[in-house]
Amino acid sequence: MAVIVLVAGAMYIFIPHDDSKSPVKRVDYRVELLSARRAAAYPVAAPEGLAKAWKPTSVRFDGSKGDSWHLGYLAPSGEYVAVKQSTAKPSEFIDEATQRAERTKATEEIGGKTWHRYKGATYDALVREDKGATTVVAGTASFGQLTEMARALKTS
Repeated sequence: MAVIVLVAGAMYIFIPHDDSKSPVKRVDYRVELLSARRAAAYPVAAPEGLAKAWKPTSVRFDGSKGDSWHLGYLAPSGEYVAVKQSTAKPSEFIDEATQRAERTKATEEIGGKTWHRYKGATYDALVREDKGATTVVAGTASFGQLTEMARALKTS
């Protein structure tokens, strides 16, 4: 019995554990997406075909704030990526959605559309301004993962 207690005690001491961390829960955003697509004045974007390792974690649509759409993800790297869209004034919306990131001279051609790169202390971002709405893919993830998300966006 003493040997079992010693082994269990050693395992408890030497095997790392953190009971304070709770896993991020995956959210199902299909209902909110359908509602947003019916209510918004622009084509609402959401990703299709991403690997299962991409975990949706938050979703919001607010018709009273420029038809504001938000879809948050945890990327496979563990970093945060958000898709945000709005009909609000582009300069103000981009500033808020990118956490005040600055526009660079770099652009990317994704799905036949030009996205502008933004670099910031908190978030990096890809931004596309269309007639009627602005789309931002922002987060702490790499530009590679931001591009992967932007490439996966579909509006129907």
